[in-house]
Amino acid sequence: MFRDRLDAAERLARRLSHLKGQDPLILAIPRGAVPMGRLMADALEGDLDVVLVRKVGAPGNPEYAIGAVSEDGSLALEATARHYREEAVNREIDKQQALLEERRRRYTPVRAAIDPEGRIVVVVDDGSATGATMAAALTALRSRGPKRLIAALGAAPPDTVARLESLADEVVCLETPWNFQAVGQFFTDFDQVEDEEVIMLLGGEHG
Repeated sequence: MFRDRLDAAERLARRLSHLKGQDPLILAIPRGAVPMGRLMADALEGDLDVVLVRKVGAPGNPEYAIGAVSEDGSLALEATARHYREEAVNREIDKQQALLEERRRRYTPVRAAIDPEGRIVVVVDDGSATGATMAAALTALRSRGPKRLIAALGAAPPDTVARLESLADEVVCLETPWNFQAVGQFFTDFDQVEDEEVIMLLGGEHG
């Protein structure tokens, strides 16, 4: 169990301490992982940005993920997406893409996204059940030429970690239980992170 997301971030930073001095780019998946990313970027003397990815929910059942889409349009669909009408799935993809564009304008209004080309990139999330969101982020980033691509998570089931290992150069996951039910079960404090905190942390206003 972690006390909170910052506890998990401290442990991940220790596991990745060898990156200090190599100017890593820490890319957090909003919103929950942004406080984690801020702590890790400071600890590893790197830069912080967000990688914008949205879950694609099943038509009529938005909580059930059938894939994920990233802000550059990269799409990772699960096999289950075939069970739904293509036009309904496409509507959901378009909706999530519009939300990503709006989120980028809100989160980093005065600068473009930091270019990952040639950088050691660490993609951080508090955890992942299916790996769909992290997989979409890794796939999108791989095409942009990072020097090394690392996935860092608080908790995920073993099959999800195995899936991500095929997409990243390294996966660091602190908890990999077989009886995984939900990410929140591993955190004593799992409060929602609000947009205002994300904007503050990305702006560098931190103590």
